[in-house]
Amino acid sequence: MTEPYRAGHRGRLFHFFWPLTRYVVAHLTAIFLAILFFILNHSTVIGRRNLPRRRNTLLLSNHQSMIDSFIVGHAAYFGPSIVKPFLVPWNPAAEENFFRNRFLAWWADQWKCIPVRPGRRDLKALHMMIRALRGGTMILFPEGTRSRTGRIGEGRPGAGLVILANRPVVVPVTIDGMRDVLPVGSAFPRLFKRVYVVFGRPIEYSEFAARRRSKETAQQLVDKVIRVLREQLEWTRRARVGEVSKGELQQWLDRDEVETKR
Repeated sequence: MTEPYRAGHRGRLFHFFWPLTRYVVAHLTAIFLAILFFILNHSTVIGRRNLPRRRNTLLLSNHQSMIDSFIVGHAAYFGPSIVKPFLVPWNPAAEENFFRNRFLAWWADQWKCIPVRPGRRDLKALHMMIRALRGGTMILFPEGTRSRTGRIGEGRPGAGLVILANRPVVVPVTIDGMRDVLPVGSAFPRLFKRVYVVFGRPIEYSEFAARRRSKETAQQLVDKVIRVLREQLEWTRRARVGEVSKGELQQWLDRDEVETKR
């Protein structure tokens, strides 16, 4: 299946080689990320079995650092993506950070970054996200920006509009510890930090899909996602500091499905 997304800022020659170049660059970079996150830092991944290996899968995560999408994507699909390249997630990314010069822009394209204009109210980027998700997987941060406190702020309706348009499998993701690895304002990752990445069970949202597609419905859907992420982040933090075991966290993730639909 050909992915319906095209980088409109690139020409025909780029797109001809793009499936190969992004496969090679993404997986070579992933090897470096494995060293950074799992050897030079101590990262723990829990709940990977909650991830479907199929197109139209949306990972919604809290946001702590500028490189969150890399650890989430790596933890989710590195390995399976070698034989199923479409599993490498699309990542909407701020133009001012990831497309500010030619080299960064080329590298960001290889990592399947979708440029988003400053201000984040970018309808063109929103339509690109909807098209890209149909052919693969995607990471979105419903808060829209990094948290300065580590707490999860209010969500924005953009992620809800993407969900209502595509009806993907929606997986809640929580990360904790990335503020220690790359605090806001830092240029280089710090080492020997403890990071947790937790994938929850897919979120049930049929009640919203049955309504008229609107900004209000999208916001209500995102509000539900934020509630799920806040509860999951609390458990993630408790596991990270040793208040609960990894087994207890896994048991919480596996709790009765009725609870996850509330």
